[in-house]
Parts: sequence; structure tokens; C-alpha cells
Amino acid sequence: MEPFVSAAMESLREIAPIALIFMALAYVLKRDEVWAGLKSARREVGTNFGLLLFNSVVMIPLLTVPLGLFRSNIPQLPMIPAFWEMLPKLLVVIIAIVIIDLAAYWRHRLEHSRAFWRIHATHHADEAMNWLTLHRKHPLGELLSLVLDLIPVLLLGLPIWAIVTAALLRSWWGYLIHADVPWTLGIFGKVMMSPAAHRLHHIRDEALMGSNYANTITLWDRLFGTYIDPAPYLNCETGIAEGSRTLIGEFARPFEARYWRRPARPVEADQSAA
Repeated sequence: MEPFVSAAMESLREIAPIALIFMALAYVLKRDEVWAGLKSARREVGTNFGLLLFNSVVMIPLLTVPLGLFRSNIPQLPMIPAFWEMLPKLLVVIIAIVIIDLAAYWRHRLEHSRAFWRIHATHHADEAMNWLTLHRKHPLGELLSLVLDLIPVLLLGLPIWAIVTAALLRSWWGYLIHADVPWTLGIFGKVMMSPAAHRLHHIRDEALMGSNYANTITLWDRLFGTYIDPAPYLNCETGIAEGSRTLIGEFARPFEARYWRRPARPVEADQSAA
């Protein structure tokens, strides 16, 4: 029991300063609308927080040992660690971010396919999208992202410190792009995924939902033809037709009869919209 409590406390310590930052941001930007916004989002925030705790306490520790064993048993040429060591540390971190983002891009597109949408739908269910939506992941979705996003950098033998740093930076950026702010980031948004661009990915319109898959950089969406300029869609309505669920409801979502009786949402067929 103690390891689970420790993991939960660690998650709370990590998220507390982030929560304070976004609460302050909400107050500065919305003032009198803050309490109304909190009231409308409270049920979904509770679900997101519950998923955060479950995934942090159960799913992440569950995969730590297997991923560690996977890395330690990968055959590597002797020059690979030396190659990463000779590069500037900042460059190694940037390379790690770019590679993880590429893996996450294709993993994300896979999640929008017919077979995996029933798992990923949980992440799109927030109608009052906010920074904590980053953690609205079904445990099976958390497992999928942890494995598929990290395998390429592990296979390439990138240093653990660079992988951890890249994952942390991507996580911080993930909080920003899920925040309820209509920021396109101007010229900077041409390179980095903006909150407005990612909100468009969460739009209620299912055709436009098949766009802007990346977490951090826009490179892969632009290269593979799935980037859409968010400027015409600022503050768009988010959510899915199936609606939002409580924590238990989100755990059960992939097993709902609706996802097995009829085809799940065929996002990949909608790529003409991109």
C-alpha cells in the first residue's frame, strides 16, 4: 500500500505548482468568469483528476520495470552512447523531443482509427476543456502512449536523462496547449503547437477533429498534411457526441455496447478536411 500512497503524493506535489500557475492565469484572463467556469467544469475536472491519480499510481509504475528491462536488453553498438555524449546536451534534448513527438504523432493518429477510438474517446470527452484535460486518458490509452512514444528513443539509445527531460518539457507544453486560452502564439505558433491549434483537434466537429495531432511541434502535422490553421476556429466547442462520463463511466467507456454495435468514428477517412 505504501508505494501507491507515495506515488499519489508525488503526483500531487508535481501538479500543485502547475495548478497554481493556471489558476492565476485564469484569474488574470477571465476575472469575473472564473467561478462560472470552475462551476461548469467541476465534474469533468474531478474525472480528470481521478484518471491522473489512477494512471500515476497504477499504470506508470506498472510499466517502469518492463521499459527498463527493454532498454537494458537492447543490443547496441559501442559507439552509440559515445555519439550522444559528444553532442551538446541541449541538442540531445531537442532531438529527443522531435523523435518522441514523431512517435506520439503516429500513435495519436492510430488512436483515431476505428479500432482504437473507443479507448481514445475519453481524452476528447471534455466539454469544458482545461489544462487538466491533458490527463484525461483511459488507463489503456495511458499504457499505449507510454509504450509507443518511448520505444523509438529507447531503441536509438538516447540517454535516460535526455528522455526524462524531453518527456517533462513535453508534459509542461501539454498543459499549455490544453488550457482554455485562444492563443495562436503568432509567428511562434508556426513552429510550436499552440493552445488554439490543439483546441481545434478537440473540436466537436468530427471532420476537423482529424487534424493537429502533435503535442509540441507542428512539423509532423505540416509534413503529413494534417495541420489546420486554428485562427477561424478560436474558442470552438469541444467534446464528443457520446458525451462526458464520470470516472467510473470513463473506465467503462471502451466496453460500452455502442462502440461494438456500430463502426467507431472513422477519423482517418476524414483526412480530406485537413
